Amino acid sequence: MLKRIFSVSMLSLMLLTGCKPADEPADVNLPADKGTRLQQAKASGAGELTVLYVPAQGFAYVNQDNLLTGVSVEIMRDFAAWLNSSQQLSLTLNFVAEPDWNRFYQRVVGAEGGVFGLGNVAITKDRVNELQFSPPYLNQVALLITHSDIAPLPSLAQLSEHFNTLKPLAVAGTLHEVQIRALRDQYQPDADIGRVETEQQLLELIAAGAWYGYVDAYNLALALRQGMPLRHHRPAANQGALLGIIMPLNSDWALLLNDFFNNGQGYRNSKRYQQILQQHLGPEVAAVLEGARRTQP
Repeated sequence: MLKRIFSVSMLSLMLLTGCKPADEPADVNLPADKGTRLQQAKASGAGELTVLYVPAQGFAYVNQDNLLTGVSVEIMRDFAAWLNSSQQLSLTLNFVAEPDWNRFYQRVVGAEGGVFGLGNVAITKDRVNELQFSPPYLNQVALLITHSDIAPLPSLAQLSEHFNTLKPLAVAGTLHEVQIRALRDQYQPDADIGRVETEQQLLELIAAGAWYGYVDAYNLALALRQGMPLRHHRPAANQGALLGIIMPLNSDWALLLNDFFNNGQGYRNSKRYQQILQQHLGPEVAAVLEGARRTQP
């Protein structure tokens, strides 16, 4: 119990002192990430691609055999295999972990050539001015969660009264922050939004009882399996965000990545893609995410 209290207290301190304001300048000490350009790879028949990733269970994680795997990691490996068979390009994928999502994003923005980013990045109008995106590889389902002691939210119209003892919380710089801000502005305009650096911090603070926020369906399922006391509120579920692999604007790999996703019946319609989803996310969550894809306009 003491360990749990210490953990939450430390997270609260990080929440109050460790989060960057929205208008803070970009980190000037970012690494200079580079990868082989497509033109160079075609000339030599080989190349090295840098793949930055945000560690995330199910998407980019080290398994029990100490091997990096996950949905987005295996998609990149399938892309490299397709390039080998269709373009006769022998490519090495150099995976580089970047746990801080905002640093990860800025590193890809500032990268040169064959650099790719795996961070469950939602495709938005603002971001397409800073980055290139692959076609969507996943439909995001964002669920609004609280501590499990909070009774189910009857309707959005009752959010202000129902959550009157809670405060909004979001991972800084993410689409979930945009979503929680829209919810706050409409139903709790005087509430301050707390900001944390990772979804794990968000989950732990919400499980402590004083906050509400959005998480992806998969991360909620994982947290519940771990015994975290959380509840999601159906009236506030937010479907429709699409996740893509990101590349710097100067990358010349985007057209081939698009061809990979659209080849044949389409990568997301393949048995291989379904296998990856079910293996790393579980059949139940895979069904929810694919259901969101089938019902999108």
